[in-house]
Amino acid sequence: MLDFNTLTEFSRTNCISICAFLVPANLLATLLTISLTALRRPSHQVWQSAGIASIFAFVMILHVYTWFMIGVVMPPTYILLWLAISCLLTNLAAILFQRRYSNNLSLSNNT
Repeated sequence: MLDFNTLTEFSRTNCISICAFLVPANLLATLLTISLTALRRPSHQVWQSAGIASIFAFVMILHVYTWFMIGVVMPPTYILLWLAISCLLTNLAAILFQRRYSNNLSLSNNT
C-alpha cells in the first residue's frame, strides 16, 4: 500500500525532474489534442489524446498541492498550477468543439 507521506516527500524531493517531464508532456499532449481536433480526426482519437493529457495535468496539480501542503507559496507553484488547469480546460474545450462540430457536420450532410 502506498504511504501518502512517502509519496508527497518523493514529489517534493524530485521536483526538478518531475517538472522537467510534466511541463513538456502537458504541452505536447494538449497540442496533440488540439491538432487532432483541428484535423477532424475520429472522436476516439481526440478522447484518447485528451485523456492522456488530462492525466499529465492532474498529476501536475497533485504535485503542486504537495508544495501547498507544506506552505510553499511562490510564483512557480502558481505558474505550474495555472499551466495544468489551462491544459485541462483546453482539452475539455477541444472535446466539446469536436463533438459540436461533428454533430453539425452530420446534420449538414443529411439535408
